[in-house]
Amino acid sequence: MTRAWILPVLLVLFGSAVATGLIFSGNAGAATALLLMFVLLAGMNSPLIFPRSIGALEAQRRSAVDGRPVIFWRPGCKYCLRLRLRLGRSAHQLHWVDIWRDPAGASAVRAANDGNETVPTVIVAGRPHTNPGPEWVREHLSPSP
Repeated sequence: MTRAWILPVLLVLFGSAVATGLIFSGNAGAATALLLMFVLLAGMNSPLIFPRSIGALEAQRRSAVDGRPVIFWRPGCKYCLRLRLRLGRSAHQLHWVDIWRDPAGASAVRAANDGNETVPTVIVAGRPHTNPGPEWVREHLSPSP
């Protein structure tokens, strides 16, 4: 299991344990609601909510061709999640790189952020921007062909 899935799995396991305790104490409704909440929280912190990640080199190559920004992210990052959710459907037009799965992506982020793996880091026209707002990212999207 990669570390991207550790937090979501722990959330589901913890939610299941608490829900089991509630069921044994006779609170089936509360157990169901709590378990659903933990499953949703796990889903939001998993790689599933983000568009499919590609390698940093491939993302940079594609960005050079189509002019779309590259977003370096990692699962469990609340700022990455905020950016992803606020971008809505336009998030699929961007090139996403999971720095926990791609060492070249992690290296690119460290190079842009004084040795720190600060995400989200967005590369637009070869220039890095750390934790930009969703509106700013949306402004830098090229029209789709």
